[in-house]
Amino acid sequence: MSSNHNASNECNTFSRLPLTVIPRHYDIVIKPDLHNFKFDGSELIDVAVKESTNKLILYAVDLTISRAFFTDSSAAVFEAEDIHSCNETEVLTITFASNLKPCNGQLSLEFCGNLNDKLKGFYRCKYVTPEGEHNYSAVTHFEPTDARRAFPCWDEPAFKSRFDLTLVVPKNKTTLSNMHIVEERVDGDLKTVKFATTPLMSTYLIAFVVGEYDFIEKITNDNVKVRVYTPLNKSEQGAFAVDVAAKALSFFRDYFRIPYPLSKLDLIAVSELSFGAMENWGLITYRESCLLCDAVNTSSSRREHIALIVAHEIAHQWFGNLVTMEWWTHLWLNEGFAEFMEYLCIDNLNIFSGNDLWTQFTCNISSDALKLDALRNSHPIEVAVKNPSEIVEIFDDISYRKGASLIRMLHDYIGDENFREGLHLYLKTHSYKNTITGNLWESFEEVSKKPIRKMMDIWTKETGYPLITITLDQNQNSESLILHQQRFFIDGKESENENTSWLVPISIGTQSNPTNVQKILLDASNAEFVLNDVKPEQWVKLNYGFFGFYRVHYPSSMLSQFIPAIKNKSLSALDRLNLQNDLFAIVKSGKASTVQLLKFLEAFTDEDNYSVWLSISDCLTELSTLLSHTDLNQVFNAYGRRLFSNVYERIGWEQIENEHHSDALLRSVVIMKLILFEDAKLIEEAKSRFENHVNGTAIIPADLRTSVYGAVAKDCNNETFETLFKLYRMTDLQEEKMRIARALGLVNEPFYIEQVLKFSLTDEVRSQDAVFWIAYVAANNHGRDAAWQFVQDNHEELFSRYESSFLLTPLYCTKDFASEEKAKEVERFFDENPTPAAARAVKQSLECIRHNAEWLSRDIAGIREYLLKQDS
Repeated sequence: MSSNHNASNECNTFSRLPLTVIPRHYDIVIKPDLHNFKFDGSELIDVAVKESTNKLILYAVDLTISRAFFTDSSAAVFEAEDIHSCNETEVLTITFASNLKPCNGQLSLEFCGNLNDKLKGFYRCKYVTPEGEHNYSAVTHFEPTDARRAFPCWDEPAFKSRFDLTLVVPKNKTTLSNMHIVEERVDGDLKTVKFATTPLMSTYLIAFVVGEYDFIEKITNDNVKVRVYTPLNKSEQGAFAVDVAAKALSFFRDYFRIPYPLSKLDLIAVSELSFGAMENWGLITYRESCLLCDAVNTSSSRREHIALIVAHEIAHQWFGNLVTMEWWTHLWLNEGFAEFMEYLCIDNLNIFSGNDLWTQFTCNISSDALKLDALRNSHPIEVAVKNPSEIVEIFDDISYRKGASLIRMLHDYIGDENFREGLHLYLKTHSYKNTITGNLWESFEEVSKKPIRKMMDIWTKETGYPLITITLDQNQNSESLILHQQRFFIDGKESENENTSWLVPISIGTQSNPTNVQKILLDASNAEFVLNDVKPEQWVKLNYGFFGFYRVHYPSSMLSQFIPAIKNKSLSALDRLNLQNDLFAIVKSGKASTVQLLKFLEAFTDEDNYSVWLSISDCLTELSTLLSHTDLNQVFNAYGRRLFSNVYERIGWEQIENEHHSDALLRSVVIMKLILFEDAKLIEEAKSRFENHVNGTAIIPADLRTSVYGAVAKDCNNETFETLFKLYRMTDLQEEKMRIARALGLVNEPFYIEQVLKFSLTDEVRSQDAVFWIAYVAANNHGRDAAWQFVQDNHEELFSRYESSFLLTPLYCTKDFASEEKAKEVERFFDENPTPAAARAVKQSLECIRHNAEWLSRDIAGIREYLLKQDS
């Protein structure tokens, strides 16, 4: 047998693994060394050799294979003649001197590797013990293609196998994996922990953790043990999550009518994780800030986020784990469904008073997806992934949020009963198997008897979505709506080669009969519909309830008819948000003026809905960023203060007795926005509250801390600046640390900006968080240029840290610039410093920069005239 070696120049381009050898079962033993950051391993893999071959081809990377041999069904042993790995394709080729004949056999491997610091594969996590000492745990994160960093394997979703795992670890460490422990033996300072055999599952869902943790548990009514593992002495911070998890597990069991197939479900807060959470079957890993809830210091918005992300990952136990996509092209089957189901679950559990989750869904999920998918550098939901290096690029708002939005549209189209029956059929038919998108459409089509595949294929296989433009023909007691659909681009330009026509489920509501919603399927580029009993002065609204994934362009006369209904709230919050959101997108495309939007927003001065205000806030943030390239900041801030003044008078600083959860969320948005609009009285009040908080006189409620910290950071002196860092160092709650990080991103003085950026790469900031420190500064109009320069100056270190991780993406979204000069500068930098994992994000940023420049040039004169007139 030759020595293990790597010769990357001999590698071919990537292709998926051949089907000549199929794994059936892995028996893996791993012994981590938490002092020297290494691990040793061995595995026995039961395989079926389907065709005669002298090569076994699987995956391994950053592993040293010391021995490999094959035992066939007659017990004959074949030692490997050559073991060859390729860095580019991460393929491990084991060559034998003679052919292996078709049989059931066993591949035996011995290997070793490093506990890396890259947040992928089998890696080390630094944490602080209750005694203040620094220590390390060992954690896995294998999605999408990093199981191969922990053990050699057929690391593609379609190669489902069963797994037996044994870990040899220090006897005082908590040791967890997907399954429950079946045997534990102590030998001196070590213990050997053997876990039960898994069901058939994909490699990316395997997980194991070794460290120090406490836990809190609940037992569901069908006897599933649900535990939340926390850092030591913090088990009480898992109480909220374990309650939500137990309820969510039962909800999904009943909704899908398929039992959860394992005997336990562990949720664990690890100190470092590249994603917010990971749905490993039976052992879900979370960032601390996505799982732990402190009774005093956790905000309402964070509690809601924790509930949603807990439900999201539990939904994956069925959608993704029990039934898994065949290849990463169909990632959205996992993520889009989990994103939709998290809202469906938490809405049904009614955890929060005054629940308005579906309006929040349209603001947080649909709106973000519509925004991204209007770019020419968007991508279809189903992306032909030709290389694993491309996979990380599709973990974005298209796979997650557009996917979820389309599922909501489909849910409305076929109804909840058909939706549930379709999901049950899909999950039952394909349990422990792999699927493609078409399998899902088949199930929905069978139960609903509607043309689901015909309707939905174009939504998942094509980029973008339609703009429905209305032409109105008004008669005395009826209206003819002439609808025209074409793909919507944020630059407003039409493409000669763009002739996509969607099957669009259109819902129409009218002022004359708002409860009688008319539903049609627009199946052509143009269509005409007659609405009876509609008077000329009455409004007619398309996309009623904001279920559809499309924009609507109303003529000015129709748009103005909505204003009384916005003011008196006879239109639902969903529809009020939809009108504002669509108009903003149409303004950005140049099909309406920014001044028209500014006038339209004045109808919302008495708005009381949190999600509507959040959508307006997002809109004004974009406008503020755009106008930061001009001299109109002060007059725009004055406009913002006037717009938000009424809602602030109603909501104020103090909690109102018996107020709803959504009121607490609204208060945070309103006060933060007014502070960003430089409201002098609120800033002074925030400074006073900060002083009382620091000296212990009156602790700031968690819901208000982001606003207060932001106010003092924007106008800080040396003492305040140092105090914020002192607060950062004092707290061990990650949510509080990130609140302070966000506030420090708002500092205005160049010296402070430089200090914040430098601090981001120190060991006082967790690796998972550093990119967000930089992104917070980049979002600050005063810090934008400095953050971009910092990224350029530290590109090598950042790339070394994150390599192919999706964490690279926030760093390279330089989308807030607004000149061709800056676009060329950004383009030139990435031409010279290619970053494959962020390639699409870079293209999207360049598109945004050039669009900003066009938008500003097109509308600046009108904006200036309007704002100056309003301020006079």
